[in-house]
Amino acid sequence: MSKVPPSGQSFNILAILQGGRLAYEAVLLAASLRHTNPGFRGRLYLAEPQPGPRWTQDPRLTDQPTRDLLEHLGAKIIPFENKVFGEHYPYGNKIEAITALPEEPFLFLDTDTLITGDFATVGFDFSRPSASMRREGTWPEIELYGPGYAAIWKSLYDRFGLDFESTLDLGQPDEYWQRYLYFNAGWFFHESPRAFGSRFLDYAREIRNNRPEELVCQTLDPWLDQVALPLVIHSFGGGRPGPELAGLDGDVTCHYRSLSLLYAKESDLAVKVLEEVCAPQPVKRILKEHEPFKRLVYQPKGAKARALFDRADLPRREQIIRNTLKREGYWFR
Repeated sequence: MSKVPPSGQSFNILAILQGGRLAYEAVLLAASLRHTNPGFRGRLYLAEPQPGPRWTQDPRLTDQPTRDLLEHLGAKIIPFENKVFGEHYPYGNKIEAITALPEEPFLFLDTDTLITGDFATVGFDFSRPSASMRREGTWPEIELYGPGYAAIWKSLYDRFGLDFESTLDLGQPDEYWQRYLYFNAGWFFHESPRAFGSRFLDYAREIRNNRPEELVCQTLDPWLDQVALPLVIHSFGGGRPGPELAGLDGDVTCHYRSLSLLYAKESDLAVKVLEEVCAPQPVKRILKEHEPFKRLVYQPKGAKARALFDRADLPRREQIIRNTLKREGYWFR
């Protein structure tokens, strides 16, 4: 399938909606999409897990004014059922929600994502899936006398009948984590929600229930989605993102994870868009009820938090940034 020129693409966006923090993040996501992409040709779908045996409490957003605002901002809230995951592994929501989408090309975004630019500048090829490379070497954790990176990853590719060697970045040294295909699951895309979502669920469930022997010493919580994701992407002929996707985690999307980190680390553009999007009264009325927005955006302590750091010379370890924010009273999750 040939790549459709960026300006001619139509695709949907999927994010997860729940009561609590994710609801406020969803408002920011929806408002920033509308602000930066007024001509967006697809639809923003917010997938909401439904009450059931895998939840001890109702996970839905019950605040009606927030639901009304999300719909006013153009989001469509859709239900999905947790058949495999749920409260004990909420990261599984992104896996189980995909098949609730209409059968059209989709881009999944973690809810804590700010849209800062025009999606028309991103050269998607939805027939060749990819995902975020804004990650650290969080998995696997190599034991002193245990198997190495190659043995662990190869055991997974072998489990699903996939070719391992073709996934390697040969520019990286053997047994260095970046040699092996590993993504952050903050964004990923494909042309078929049905095919991609079904395989993602199958792979994740198999890894959880019947892990290869090489994974016996490895923890899968919270990394299961990021362990399964490269296998799924490779199985559909995808791989590492090329320069045509640089706007994701760049000038088009910002996966900020916490507002404190956004002010500390992210670009001037991200801060500008954040504050513009949060200014209209209908949005402010909802977001000021959430402590991070109240303190950092509306008081505003975010500017003071930002002044603590030089974006051109940030500490190499994010933990140092977090500790500084906590010490100065500017850490809000």
